[in-house]
Amino acid sequence: MIVSDLSQIAGRTYPARRRTQNIAGGPAPIQTANFAMGLVTLEPHGGQVPWHNQDQEEVYFLLEGRAEMCLGEERRELTGGQAVFIPPGVFHQLTNLGDQPARMIYVYGPAGDVAHWKQELSGTLPAAGREAPPLPPGAQPQCH
Repeated sequence: MIVSDLSQIAGRTYPARRRTQNIAGGPAPIQTANFAMGLVTLEPHGGQVPWHNQDQEEVYFLLEGRAEMCLGEERRELTGGQAVFIPPGVFHQLTNLGDQPARMIYVYGPAGDVAHWKQELSGTLPAAGREAPPLPPGAQPQCH
């Protein structure tokens, strides 16, 4: 039996003020071919999964906290217990609006790295409104 234990997975901290811990896929103990899964902790007041898109379909499930979800031209506040479906190719962003960390689980398929992780770490993430479509009106700004 292969077990992923979050207490044993250090994860990676990104410039946009979030920590991602891979549960299945990537460097996780559980290796999958058809999907990847992880836990993301967004720091208070603006921790973010910045504006990006990817080829895989994905679901974000906000476990706790209050966050702004931007998906294409839509913007909406999410609270703990809500999930959103992200179609392939659609730009999206999740930003913590609260005073406490927000935690969410992502699941996408098929498995594999997504480009925005490497782009964010290297400082080459496409900028909203310039190299990428603009964020919806009133959205929190994209972290770089």
